[in-house]
Amino acid sequence: MPHDARRFAPATQRNREPILAVLRRVLPERGLALEVASGSGEHAVAFAESFPALRFQPSDPDRAARASIAAWRDEASLPNLLAPIALDVHTRPWPLDTEPDAILCINMIHIAPWTACLALLDGASERLVPGAPLVLYGPFREEGRHTAESNAAFDASLRERDPSWGVRDLEDVAEEASARGFALEEVVTMPANNRTVVFRRA
Repeated sequence: MPHDARRFAPATQRNREPILAVLRRVLPERGLALEVASGSGEHAVAFAESFPALRFQPSDPDRAARASIAAWRDEASLPNLLAPIALDVHTRPWPLDTEPDAILCINMIHIAPWTACLALLDGASERLVPGAPLVLYGPFREEGRHTAESNAAFDASLRERDPSWGVRDLEDVAEEASARGFALEEVVTMPANNRTVVFRRA
């Protein structure tokens, strides 16, 4: 049997439709959407299926993740889903041939150093035109507190794995985004105590 490079992330099955409900409101009808830290690639397939007139560019710095994305892409055979690229938010300029009309980043900034969040905001501010959305998804602290005990436990487990990781304060992210020319458009409560946060390039 040939090796199946696809990875399976159970959370993508649970959060796909709630995320899509937000994306249908905020993404442009056409253009290029860059997904930063695409992981398994399951979201990229679902998004490309739901927005056939919008091209999706998945990316990930991890070679195995890119192999999984490519395998999911091959199976889906969607003309608007591009081949994954190696993109590390810390390394600029980002390797893009075309400026994106939207940037998505799901479940990355808490499983990475704070510098990754800042680098994401830096890169997005450099590449997005005024009016373009930057959409983040994941757990956040609000007003200095976790929104649920499960998030507090998750935060502790992340910091045990790597002290530079952890659930971020929404106000800190919004402040840094504002300093880079983004306006906070909406914060949407999602299942499992997560949030979808929508910024717009001013």
